[in-house]
Amino acid sequence: FVGNSYLYYNDSLHNHFKRMVDEKYPGYEGSQNVKSSTIGGSRLKHHNLDHLLEPKAISSIKKFELVILQGGSGEGLSGKNKRAFAQIAKEHITKITAIGSQAALYMIHAYVEPHENFDPNLIRVIEEMYVAAGNANQALVIPVGLAFENAYRHRPDIKLHKLDGTHPSLLGTYLAACTVFASIFRASPIGLSYDYNGLVSAKDRLFLQEVAESTVRNFYQSS
Repeated sequence: FVGNSYLYYNDSLHNHFKRMVDEKYPGYEGSQNVKSSTIGGSRLKHHNLDHLLEPKAISSIKKFELVILQGGSGEGLSGKNKRAFAQIAKEHITKITAIGSQAALYMIHAYVEPHENFDPNLIRVIEEMYVAAGNANQALVIPVGLAFENAYRHRPDIKLHKLDGTHPSLLGTYLAACTVFASIFRASPIGLSYDYNGLVSAKDRLFLQEVAESTVRNFYQSS
């Protein structure tokens, strides 16, 4: 996982993802080499991908099967930023595929109130930006932002963001991990017992798993 604080908040998304994988696929050795490289407030252009892709640079393996790229929250706020995102995504994905790895784009969630850049239409901008980059570069798009939107549509009272309106809460991170899991393995997260040592209630756990499953299924059927 390559990104920013959207990934490392709440004990880091990659840790939740690993625990889900270990439960669903006991003995799956890949979970031992799930790594996260994050820079607070970063955009795609801020990451030294050449170093991260070097053999055994940040793990014990020579190369990762999959590299997931998460862009900055402000990259959809202007035409200039969107063009820069598209260009850097292309450059990064080219480097990833050149070494025989696969690339994926982690579609971020949108701001909510009271964030100063809240816009109810921002998720459509984010969706278009990530889908365009994924299609242009034949990369998997992981629809986390759409999962947030769908969860709020069904349960407007659920708290997927922290009070700042931008960073994910624990439930937001849990939903994101379920969405990544469903997208990568094309397997339903429904029924996983993982609840972060009881901090995710049974009700929320099932709801978020169902939202992730339906979001991923509908997204790939329509794209």
